[in-house]
Amino acid sequence: MKFVSILMGSKSDYDVVKEALGVFEQFGVKYEILVTSAHRSPKRTQEYIKEAEDKGAKVFIAAAGMAAHLAGVVAAHTTKPVLGIPMPGSSLSSMDSLFSTVQMPSGIPVATLAIGKAGAVNAAYLAIQILAIEDESLAQKLLEDRKKQQEKLIQDSSTIEVFL
Repeated sequence: MKFVSILMGSKSDYDVVKEALGVFEQFGVKYEILVTSAHRSPKRTQEYIKEAEDKGAKVFIAAAGMAAHLAGVVAAHTTKPVLGIPMPGSSLSSMDSLFSTVQMPSGIPVATLAIGKAGAVNAAYLAIQILAIEDESLAQKLLEDRKKQQEKLIQDSSTIEVFL
């Protein structure tokens, strides 16, 4: 079974990550989600990655804040795509989580999205795009979604447009 695996470094990350879940549900994409930490539960994290791959995980999403090493740890233990979501809210204006996620050594890539909710939504869309490479019906759903986004933008604009 193909699915996306979502790992969060803390339960407090759920309020941001749930934005991705809505996107997956809209597209009918299966996912697993759990709290596990690069620092507080490294053995659990490593074991879960192996179990998820054995069950059919095709893409991993890792959401973490502050010293956000979760995405890097996931990437170190899989060759599947890893998408990192830096979490907001640290005393360093989230720059610590952004840099911890994006600054990976050569050969261990993490695709890093925006900080916070926009990053969660885009991580879901990117995971769906990756799955759609081999799933034409999912690719078609993405095209339909883009068309709906365009139509909504035009409708929104029509309520305020002023032309000379």
